[in-house]
Amino acid sequence: MRSVAVVAAFVAFASVPAVAAEPVHVVAAENFYGDIAQQIGGPQVRVTSILSNPDQDPHLFEASPSVARSLSGAQIVVYNGIDYDPWMADLLKASDAPDRKAIVVADLIGKTSGGNPHIWYDPATMVAAAQAIRDALVAADPANKAGYDKRLTAFEDSIKPVQDKIAQLRKRSVGVPVTATEPVFGYMFEALGMDVRNVPFQLAVMNDTEPTPSQIAAFEDDLKNHKVKLLVYNSQATDPLAERMLKLAKASKIPVVGANETEPPGSDYQAWMTKELVAVDKALPPLTQ
Repeated sequence: MRSVAVVAAFVAFASVPAVAAEPVHVVAAENFYGDIAQQIGGPQVRVTSILSNPDQDPHLFEASPSVARSLSGAQIVVYNGIDYDPWMADLLKASDAPDRKAIVVADLIGKTSGGNPHIWYDPATMVAAAQAIRDALVAADPANKAGYDKRLTAFEDSIKPVQDKIAQLRKRSVGVPVTATEPVFGYMFEALGMDVRNVPFQLAVMNDTEPTPSQIAAFEDDLKNHKVKLLVYNSQATDPLAERMLKLAKASKIPVVGANETEPPGSDYQAWMTKELVAVDKALPPLTQ
């Protein structure tokens, strides 16, 4: 009887689920990378995103002690690079952690200092980021590799409709003259094959320097004389000059589309990019037969 009781007790104990391991702690400088990490990691990750306020200008962000503390237990850190979030590189240098994996997304796609840092507006960038995040998660938590692999495949599949929408839009967007207050949407413009005007003006605004009088005049001329079919403005980081161009575009009946620098609350990356593309679709002139 005693042996039967022991066996029964053993079976009962074996049927109790094992205590789940601690989730992998991921810190993302920007919330769109945090979103991707959550999509790939699922329940096996705990994600902290630092830049997530839609009312905050990311270019003016300064790291606080609380940001530094959030890195203390991070096993994986994801940030943009290409001079967009230099504070993250500084924080990582100041807190040595040999086992921590840092993913610099710009490095994954071969972008270097001096280029347009808004690389997340190219869906291919986010696929590369997702693959790197999957690899880092597998290295940190090999027991859950199957789940990470499955969710990576699901993410790659979910990006295809965005790529399909780009291909559809290209049928009437190639060569269409457009402009912007900043180069936030630059990689999407490139994917759509559009003719982007006033780039020096955009770079000056992004770098917080004053555009030259000739650059301002050229921008105004494009809007007043309908030399562009669309204005994209940074709806998250504006200055008086950018606001002036926005008002002039509206007065000139030039279609306007806003572009965010952080993922909108309650959205995910796929829905965000789809919404932006739908707005461009509505703004473009119809395809002539």
